[in-house]
Amino acid sequence: MSDLLIRNADTVVTMNAARAELSGADVLTRDGVIVAVGAGLHAPAANVIEARGCVVTPGLVNTHHHLYQTLTRAVPGGQDALLFGWLKTLYPIWSRFGPEEMFTSAQVGLAELALSGCTLTSDHLYLYPNGARLDDTIAAAAEVGLRFHPTRGAMSIGESAGGLPPDALVESEPAILADMIRVVDRFHDPRPGAMVRVGLAPCSPFSVSRELMRDAALLARDKGVMLHTHLAENDEDVAYSLAQFGCRPGEYAEDLGWTGDDVWHAHCVKLDRSEIELFARSLTGIAHCPCSNCRLGSGIAPVRAMRDAGVKVGLGVDGSASNDAGNLIGEARMAMLLQRVALGADAMSAREALEIATLGGARVLGRDDLGSIEVGKRADLAIWDVEGIEAAGAWDPVAALVLCGPTRVRGLIVEGREVVRDGQLVTLDMPVVIERQNRLARRLAG
Repeated sequence: MSDLLIRNADTVVTMNAARAELSGADVLTRDGVIVAVGAGLHAPAANVIEARGCVVTPGLVNTHHHLYQTLTRAVPGGQDALLFGWLKTLYPIWSRFGPEEMFTSAQVGLAELALSGCTLTSDHLYLYPNGARLDDTIAAAAEVGLRFHPTRGAMSIGESAGGLPPDALVESEPAILADMIRVVDRFHDPRPGAMVRVGLAPCSPFSVSRELMRDAALLARDKGVMLHTHLAENDEDVAYSLAQFGCRPGEYAEDLGWTGDDVWHAHCVKLDRSEIELFARSLTGIAHCPCSNCRLGSGIAPVRAMRDAGVKVGLGVDGSASNDAGNLIGEARMAMLLQRVALGADAMSAREALEIATLGGARVLGRDDLGSIEVGKRADLAIWDVEGIEAAGAWDPVAALVLCGPTRVRGLIVEGREVVRDGQLVTLDMPVVIERQNRLARRLAG
């Protein structure tokens, strides 16, 4: 792999321990690793990206998504529903998916993330109809070129057993555990710089048994992989936990071994003070999904209290059926705005929101090799052109990324390789992919 030199950036936002922002700086990468940061770097044999007029940040990290849902955006009947009603509208449609739908929707969702500055994304795939497998989304990520942390999700309790999903979408728990072992053994790479790491992710406390939650935690620790699920997303979620388990969601998670630095939970909108303290003490991470929480009317997550307590917090776009967009820099802006709505204009700064979107997400996903622009870190970088109309008139170009834009990158580098160049994805033929996605959506709607 040849050297890559990003040259003459107006500002390099390092996210290092000092949160240094370097003016007129260069970034040199070699074999997927950052080897130098500073002004006037020389690398005669390097490929050069001229970054004058740009801000360079670490690649953004998406800690929660359901990529398959890009095929079911803006579905009538689900547009104005709360979480449980929304799910009941979408489940029958998702039951008609197969491998082609999973692969194509993942390509589109990953491309959308890439254009919004994302270099690493997790994915929570918890249904596998008609022969679909986690392998389908992993293949899509390899084509797009993003770093990927897919999770083998699952649902095992259908309607006939008191669960929320239809019986056709649930699996037997022995089959779930067997496939969890298969995908970890085949795809998980624990090494620094890994392009694929796999997690285990029973969908939620209302769609799997207590036994599967506990067994998945034991299996994850045996295999050395991370755990992920939905938790305390809205009032219905908390009421279900109290009625079925006799405790709050955080207590349920702790009882089953679902706290620790190898666990991250999505949403956590309704955590109380004791649960926040539990997650801080146990180093449990949280994927904050502000746009989805707004879309489904779930509430405002107590992110300020979480951060102040020392909880690891990252951002997630959530599924494109519950958002309905996959723009990660947009999530940073929404995270900042919601904390200000709840607590006042000084509750969260633009720079803190950007930190959550980069370094925060990397920490949640256990990636100490990512999240900042420092020598020795992997070369995952986002290049933002701040000379366009969105940032025109901005006095502070770093804050502008969150306050006004741009909302689309000019360039994106993953493991030292260009994924986006001049605002266009270079790894896929996007018109062809979009046409296929729309054709599949029309077939599902018909």
